[in-house]
Amino acid sequence: GEASKVQSSAQGGERKSREVHAGDLTIDTLPDNMTHLVEDSRNYYTQRSFGPDDRRAGAFWVDMDDLQHGQVRMHGLLSNTHKQAARVALSFPFPFYGHYLKQITIATGGFIFMGDVTHRMLTATQYVAPLMANFDPSSAKESTVQYLDNGEVFVVQWERVRLHGRDSEGEFTFQAALYRSGTITFSYRDIPLSVEQIISGQHPVKAGLSDAFMVVKPSSKTGDARQRTIYEYHRVQIDTAKITNNCAFEFTALPSCLQHNSCVLCLSANQTLGCKWCHVLQRCSDGMDRHRQEWLDYACSEVVQLFILYVKSAIPKNTNRFASAGATAGVVAGVALLLALLVLALFLHRHPTPSHHLRQVGRDKIQHLHRNITDR
Repeated sequence: GEASKVQSSAQGGERKSREVHAGDLTIDTLPDNMTHLVEDSRNYYTQRSFGPDDRRAGAFWVDMDDLQHGQVRMHGLLSNTHKQAARVALSFPFPFYGHYLKQITIATGGFIFMGDVTHRMLTATQYVAPLMANFDPSSAKESTVQYLDNGEVFVVQWERVRLHGRDSEGEFTFQAALYRSGTITFSYRDIPLSVEQIISGQHPVKAGLSDAFMVVKPSSKTGDARQRTIYEYHRVQIDTAKITNNCAFEFTALPSCLQHNSCVLCLSANQTLGCKWCHVLQRCSDGMDRHRQEWLDYACSEVVQLFILYVKSAIPKNTNRFASAGATAGVVAGVALLLALLVLALFLHRHPTPSHHLRQVGRDKIQHLHRNITDR
């Protein structure tokens, strides 16, 4: 089932979202006005389009009949059902918005769901959608959903699929390809209708990329249940007027904070990407990705700011560079310990437990260490 609710946003006003439950791969649609958008101005992908007169457009089409591409699989369930999706494992880790995915979910409706948690509103966000629409492969035996994986690229092809209840309007054939490098391409062979003519109230019609993070909170209905709320933080939309026969789109992934696996590399990318290093999670992030809940639970943004503040105030102003170097090393070691204790104190404060004595000891140590650093 599903439950709608209205919440207050940080900027004021109202935002709408929905509670979702995992485990059901039958798709219910979620209207756009029920999806909460969290604006993130950063660019994650560059986009290029290739019209039917551009020779490069044909190079993106993957010939599924060409044996050199490896084994092509026709998905029996998806080729004979409507509004269904199926999980498929990848032979290589695919980077999507900086997150490395090992599984994806192919849907009959012309898109790939990229989320970790499957639910009934797959059309809402976290998708790679060459042409999301109300396609019904079960309406004709010629309609199929195929895919191939050769270790370097994973391709999904919706072949000769028709719109639900609109068989006479023609057959659509198009592809989405996920490359090991993170590049994504959309290729279109047969598009009998313009996207404007496809639009209906029965199913969202979208084309592009989207990602979101999920926040889990205890449900107000029962003590044991958990409520999952989805927040879309970024979307790449393409000009649907450009979707025609024999055209293509290419999305090239840009550098992201998540690709940096050390503090030094993370901070070196800080000026361009706004990256921050969270010591306790050993993760580089700008705080706006799928791990946002963990980032907030461990107060990573607060700890990073305190770390910078203490380092700036504690570095000694000594003209003797050797003495200064030794003192600086001591300060850095002290600040590292302080950072760990700050994380512990903040985490315990946000996650109260009966162990009040442990929290008090942590606070006392932080205050004592702070005095030692400022006295240097």
